[in-house]
Amino acid sequence: MEPERLKIEAERRLPSGRYQHVLRVAETAMILADRFGEDKEKAETAALLHDLAKAMPKEDLKRIVESEGDPVAVLGFHHELWHGPAGAVIARDEFGIRDADILAAVRFHTTGRAGMSRLEKIIFIADMIEPGRNFPGADQLREEAERSLEDALIACSAHSLQYLASVRAAIHPDTLRCYNDSLSQGKGAMNR
Repeated sequence: MEPERLKIEAERRLPSGRYQHVLRVAETAMILADRFGEDKEKAETAALLHDLAKAMPKEDLKRIVESEGDPVAVLGFHHELWHGPAGAVIARDEFGIRDADILAAVRFHTTGRAGMSRLEKIIFIADMIEPGRNFPGADQLREEAERSLEDALIACSAHSLQYLASVRAAIHPDTLRCYNDSLSQGKGAMNR
């Protein structure tokens, strides 16, 4: 799929601020792909698709996720998680994306999961560290991504867990699995 067509679709479907975020995620994902030996075109495609469903009404997201049998069991959690699985369905059905790695990167960019591919990790991290993100700790996450994909995944998944716990939000099991799996793969504090 041509990046220019995906950009046009993203711009059409998303508010301006969200579209700008998508462009920054795509740029960040390509940098990370180059740094860590992933296909840059796949990274750009996944990044341009990752938030395609973000602005859809909650009812439409629910309908799409239900139509797939809720494959990542997100419907019992906050609706902010629904756009990942719905976006993967849209990427497949409306844009003809058949690459399982790209579809998984879109599907799991909000929760992460155990056993993530390099591309999935890149999209998960790029979404969190793109230059427009300015939450406390964002710079430290960017520094981790300069050094190691695995350490960046540990740091980003830990940040997600800490944030969700701080606002007393339910934590999706895939997010916990992502964190635990990333510790076993990387150099978490207990493994050093």
